[in-house]
Amino acid sequence: MNWPIILNIAKTHLITKIKQTSTAALGVTFGIGSYITLVCFMTGLNAMLDNLILNQTPHIHIYNEIEPSKKQPISLYQELENSFNIVHSIKPKLAQKKIHNALPIINYLEHQDDVRGALPQVKTQIFYIAGSIELGGNITGISPIDEAEFFNFNDYLVDGSAKDLQIIDNGILLGIGIAKKMALKVGDRVQVKPITGKIFPLKIVGFYQSGITDLDNIQSFASIKTVQKLLGKAENYITDINVKLNDISVAETMAKQIESQFNLRAIDIKTANAQFETGTNIRNLITYAVSITLLIVAGFGIYNILNMLIYEKMNDIAILKATGFSGRDVQAIFMSQAMIIGFVGGVLGLLIGFGLAHLISTIPFQTEALPTIETYPINMNPLFFIIGFSFAMLSTFLAGYLPSKKAKKIDPVKIIRGQ
Repeated sequence: MNWPIILNIAKTHLITKIKQTSTAALGVTFGIGSYITLVCFMTGLNAMLDNLILNQTPHIHIYNEIEPSKKQPISLYQELENSFNIVHSIKPKLAQKKIHNALPIINYLEHQDDVRGALPQVKTQIFYIAGSIELGGNITGISPIDEAEFFNFNDYLVDGSAKDLQIIDNGILLGIGIAKKMALKVGDRVQVKPITGKIFPLKIVGFYQSGITDLDNIQSFASIKTVQKLLGKAENYITDINVKLNDISVAETMAKQIESQFNLRAIDIKTANAQFETGTNIRNLITYAVSITLLIVAGFGIYNILNMLIYEKMNDIAILKATGFSGRDVQAIFMSQAMIIGFVGGVLGLLIGFGLAHLISTIPFQTEALPTIETYPINMNPLFFIIGFSFAMLSTFLAGYLPSKKAKKIDPVKIIRGQ
């Protein structure tokens, strides 16, 4: 098989039918371009929504859950052991929110190979006081620098920083919703009061905005020492431990291990966000389904054009065979045409897709719910470009195979006799 001659004939056929060639190449170009643009934008948007929730969610959340006692006093009576007993108005067992031996547990977790970090927290309900107005809310004592490192805490701060909260005594990062309701600004002092305790003044060092309005209307943050002082508790008073892992896939297994080992409640990230993860999977499924449909439609367009091209080139095929070209040579000519169309259209599609995706990434996207997002999110994953180009070559190969196989079987005698 003489490839230089075959490729030269294929090039001649494509140039003489430049309109049909251009139409086929543009079909591939816009199919691939649309796929790249859509998948980059949709996966970028999904990643932004995922990060909005998951960046703030620990891989494992450990706390001391308040729940009713599994054994009620009536179970102590042996004579009622085989009876069917009904107990009304069951109260939770007397238990502290505090995690017993929290600091040794944190030290143990941090020495595990799978654990990237274990961060203590102190959570409590408070009232924000402005004159005669009392607003209910929550305050969480954190290690600001560690939270910024492991959970991207600084990304959710409209004003101020984690470092400010770390170095300023009795400082507070106030939820943006609370600040607007009470007309407060950075540097002001806000009075807070725990459910059982005295009024405590805190200096505002910044504002927190998660993008979830209901949370921003009640949530604020302070250092662990500040919240412990607010509650009148000792330095070992810890209510929650947030664990960040090196591999999120081991979260469920490790959570069960922690529960059995320390008799605490441990929730892994998949369990805590099961519904959210389902929504993400559905969005991704829709994105890829639409993208693949675009590519398949482009492939059918190429098949139709190449099929028509063979009918128009019947005389040329007959002459080629009469001059000594075999059926395989003829098939190679038409397959070469298909692959050339796929290559040119695929490259142009990648360039157009990249250009459109880059253009979208420069469009301003400003919303109060997401203060740190300035432009539309785009995910320029090289894998998308590899898949797009591979699919362009594959679809044009399949689209050219059947017409070229038909050309291979054409009898030149019948064609010439018919003329």
